[in-house]
Amino acid sequence: MTTGAIHPRHPIAAALLSLALPGLGQLYNGEINKALWLFIAFVSIGVPGMTIAALYVPAVLMLPVLLASVLLTLTIWLGSVVSAWRVAARAQVYQRQEWQTSGLYALLLLTGNLFIAIFLIGTMRDRMVQSFFIPSASMEPGILRGDVLFADKRYNCPGCGSRVERGDVGIFVYPNDRTQYYIKRVIGLPGDHIVISGHAVSINGVSLTRNQTEIGGDITATEQSGGHTWQVHWNASAAGSSTDLVVPPGQIFLLGDNRGLSSDSRQFGSVPMVDLKGKARQLWFSRGKTGVRWSRLGMVLK
Repeated sequence: MTTGAIHPRHPIAAALLSLALPGLGQLYNGEINKALWLFIAFVSIGVPGMTIAALYVPAVLMLPVLLASVLLTLTIWLGSVVSAWRVAARAQVYQRQEWQTSGLYALLLLTGNLFIAIFLIGTMRDRMVQSFFIPSASMEPGILRGDVLFADKRYNCPGCGSRVERGDVGIFVYPNDRTQYYIKRVIGLPGDHIVISGHAVSINGVSLTRNQTEIGGDITATEQSGGHTWQVHWNASAAGSSTDLVVPPGQIFLLGDNRGLSSDSRQFGSVPMVDLKGKARQLWFSRGKTGVRWSRLGMVLK
């Protein structure tokens, strides 16, 4: 076809292009500047906005900032679709430019989505923050089955300035299946002498237990190490467990807070420090048998 030939703009095509990638429908309509700014706004607010909400804002503002980021991203996306439809509907007769070809639209669609999926989402997830769903009760009473949390991926990485401490809730690669992540509490650091006898845990001769209550053979205890304080649960079946070891160099010892229902370093041994991939930071959603647990949304994990 000749350059500058008269071609009608199709509203459905324009809307679908912007639905596939914000700004692409505007490019189809010949609105180059508008297309560029819509795409920049979409990629600048979406994933970065969620990352800021997860890592940098105060806990009380996490959910409002997260929701605002999602709503603003959706508004830009849907606004791009509606705008592309309306402009195309008003310009039924349109002089197409030489560069406006189906091949270019396909290339931009592929490149734009790869940029969003691989560079933005992939980089943020691998290096900054990742969401995890909790499928088990092994970290109760602090973390419940059905919780969804943000984990700080800057934790335990070279140059990030974040040290691993006893009491941290860590996300790590499960030693017996490296395709899975587990969540447990860091109890022992390299060189620590760990002793578990009955319901008591001590590190280098110092007990973690500060107080405990017993109901029907089950024990709920408060443990403390450094600036971390947390609650653990022991049931009667866990009363006979015992461990006495020194954590090897370059490794850590982890326990679930629900000591009777947790598969942890008592079973699979200590974990290489390099396999510790994140630190649980804050809940952004939680759902149980009775529905959404609204009181837990935004809760900072300790």
